[in-house]
Amino acid sequence: MKLKITSFAVFTSLTLLLAGIVHAAPMGAVNEPIKLAINEWTGQHISTHVVGQILERAGYKVEYVTAGYYPQMTAIRDNTVSATLEIWSSNIGEHYAKAVDSGQVEELGDLGLIPVETWMYNDAAAAACPGLPDWKALNGCVDAFAKADTFPKGRLLDYPADWGTSNVDRIKGLKMDFVSVPAGSEGALVAEIKGAEARKEPLLVMFWAPHWAHAVANLTNVALPPYQAGCHDDASVGVNPNATWDCDWERGYIKKMAWIGLKDKWPAAHAILSAYKLRNEDQIPMMNAIDQEGRKIKDVVRE
Repeated sequence: MKLKITSFAVFTSLTLLLAGIVHAAPMGAVNEPIKLAINEWTGQHISTHVVGQILERAGYKVEYVTAGYYPQMTAIRDNTVSATLEIWSSNIGEHYAKAVDSGQVEELGDLGLIPVETWMYNDAAAAACPGLPDWKALNGCVDAFAKADTFPKGRLLDYPADWGTSNVDRIKGLKMDFVSVPAGSEGALVAEIKGAEARKEPLLVMFWAPHWAHAVANLTNVALPPYQAGCHDDASVGVNPNATWDCDWERGYIKKMAWIGLKDKWPAAHAILSAYKLRNEDQIPMMNAIDQEGRKIKDVVRE
């Protein structure tokens, strides 16, 4: 697949933006590398390498540092990591707040990706259950989703068990005739999505965006009862007064963060990182090119 992510106009705008930033702010310590955190998933690698190449075009040295998602929140406090580009509020927990409270880091704003974690369904499910996306329609279409190991209930293909089991409570709280069946891994989860797509088989799955799988399967969000603060731990909040987790997942944010000294050590780089934005529709085809077509990340990002 030939990516068409950039155009001449965009490239020209980027060039002018870089020129304006570098002219307006001093470059700082150009002989010392800016260390960008590399976490455990392809999307984060893309977010990081895109801005890494931008920084290099501006005249900086960039070093990519492999850093665990949680440990980076400590490493960024002393410039072991200079910046991290894709922090999901849904799964960073207390580590983010502790880093901010240390006074040794700076938030650089939203990355621009729109994060979604929820139940999703494919086109075959839409055909088999016309009441979708309304979650209430699912109980009337159980047979379309039932498997030998869940019959007479339908199957929700869930996250691996070590990613959390809240859907067990969500199914109970919403009084769904479904069973949460954890995938063995992200790879197994994606393999089932691809398999269902190839067989045109109805699928209900716990999944997220952005992810490259959206380039090969049209996955639509189920309209679960909207998230309300407290519904995950207070039974009085939500559609079922006798249960918790009777609502959708909370929609979060994806932020950028830097070592507090970055703005003084590399002022123009600080301006670039603060201005940097990436959209779902930019990242998803790049993920597909890397994870499915086997292309090198540097080539995909450069293109």
